[in-house]
Amino acid sequence: MDISSIVQTIAVYAIPLIFAITIHETAHGYVAKLCGDQTAYMLGRLTLNPIKHIDPVGTILVPGALLIGSALTGMSGIVFGWAKPVPIDPYNFRHYRKGLFTTAIAGVVAPAGPGANLIQAILWAISLKILISMGIYEDFFIKMCVAGVSCNIVLMALNLIPIPPLDGGRIVTGLLPPGMAWQYSRIEPYGMWILFALILTGTLSFLMRPFMRMGQAIVQWFI
Repeated sequence: MDISSIVQTIAVYAIPLIFAITIHETAHGYVAKLCGDQTAYMLGRLTLNPIKHIDPVGTILVPGALLIGSALTGMSGIVFGWAKPVPIDPYNFRHYRKGLFTTAIAGVVAPAGPGANLIQAILWAISLKILISMGIYEDFFIKMCVAGVSCNIVLMALNLIPIPPLDGGRIVTGLLPPGMAWQYSRIEPYGMWILFALILTGTLSFLMRPFMRMGQAIVQWFI
């Protein structure tokens, strides 16, 4: 594949991916603020300005490498990334366990975290439907809408995996009795290493599949 095709692939995914991870993190900070923690607000992280949320590795290096790898091999793989986590201090919550649980579970039932990604996937799908209904078949915009749906469903599914510090892990922690929740939360420092191990072994896609199917089914309701 020539360099122009690689550049076009990156350009197609860049805007949806940046929006996906930026809104995801901002939504977490907003819900934390509602629960009593002003940390993200005071540090200026409750903003949709992507520059405030960009992580050199998670926002640029990892998704860029995945996109280039997919373009060079001609295969479609999982493209994901992450932003700088919005700082949340659960000790500022009015109710510690309830607040910690809410900032995670809100991602499933409201526009925060994974929920924000699901809403974005729906909006990209609706945008695609509008373009087609208007007879607009510009390849770049069509591919961008498809990429928007794909990126957001992947990020939603990834974050619902029950491994701290992912949202799914925090949901599990909030549902467990205090003693078990504390024990479970102790794996959080190793969460990213566990995630990388799942990627290397190919187990990650298997764990994500049910959540992706759920997301795809919900998106289908709106198109």
